[in-house]
Amino acid sequence: MPSLQETLAKDVADITWKDLLPHAKRDAIIVIQDDLELSEVAAAIAEDNTASVQGWIGTKSIFKPTSEQLTAWNQTPQKQFLALIVQPFVVIKEINNSEETN
Repeated sequence: MPSLQETLAKDVADITWKDLLPHAKRDAIIVIQDDLELSEVAAAIAEDNTASVQGWIGTKSIFKPTSEQLTAWNQTPQKQFLALIVQPFVVIKEINNSEETN
């Protein structure tokens, strides 16, 4: 039986900022740094793994978008992200131009 992280990894999707806007308006976006895996963070959130989540928050590896980020993303609605829904949140990672998606 696959782990929750393995199951979630199959649900990672490419999405534009325009499609993430409704989630941003309800303050449900969690941004993760490049060195973390979306499925790992999403599984920790879903499993209420407080130690891991608090550790990432403490090191600013996961965070709510800043007003500067929101402004920039609102100006480029076609900006691409990797996203994973873990109700009530959407965990996202910026796709950089030099980064290839799997």
